[in-house]
Amino acid sequence: MARRIRVGTSWKMNKTRAEAAAWCDALLAAPRIDGVDLFVMPPFTALALVADRLRPAGVAVGAQDVHWEDAGAWTGAISALQAKDCGATMAEIGHSERRRWFGETDETVAAKTAAALRHGLTPLVCVGETAAERDAGAADAVLDRQARAALAAGPAGVALAYEPVWAIGVGAASADPAYARARIAELRETAARVGAAAPVLYGGSVDEATCAAFIADAGADGVFVGRAALDARRFHEIARLCAAAAAV
Repeated sequence: MARRIRVGTSWKMNKTRAEAAAWCDALLAAPRIDGVDLFVMPPFTALALVADRLRPAGVAVGAQDVHWEDAGAWTGAISALQAKDCGATMAEIGHSERRRWFGETDETVAAKTAAALRHGLTPLVCVGETAAERDAGAADAVLDRQARAALAAGPAGVALAYEPVWAIGVGAASADPAYARARIAELRETAARVGAAAPVLYGGSVDEATCAAFIADAGADGVFVGRAALDARRFHEIARLCAAAAAV
């Protein structure tokens, strides 16, 4: 039986509301793909619009971050309650850019994960080692620590996105599927040790040329796509290729 996989994207700080609407229209015009659960994480400015457009087609929509509190004097922050009110059913938490540039820690990731679960959002928690940690042989220890912090918020309902920091960004290259397979296996073992069965997606320079290998060879439960998915037609093609790889 073919595996059911997840294919999603975060637009990061890209797209106006008009551009977001055009992207949704292009995706909705494309043929439906069986065996794949799609999700999109637009910026907060387009969250409600994208949710309204894509929900009827069964495409999940998530926020790119949520705060650990439901309300209060947190200028510029968005709560899980507010994201849900805009139509989100998922929340991306702990991306390496948030960890590096905004001071995200394992503790804040855990608190945000708990907030997302509290409001019925599926947290997609990003974990990944830096190049220095990889070269020092510390990748599995880093992933174990980050995953444990996220899963401590609740062993059920959390998804993990393995995104090696060195594979993210313009000019970066995706991880070798064999290397990713070992890291994904470690994350599954960590989840099992705390009584969780978290799906593990791969993210990091995923495109049409690399996506299938992360399903077929690395054994990922899906892929989390960055800049390649800013074009809806490319996103659809990546999903199609992943579905074909899972069906073999």
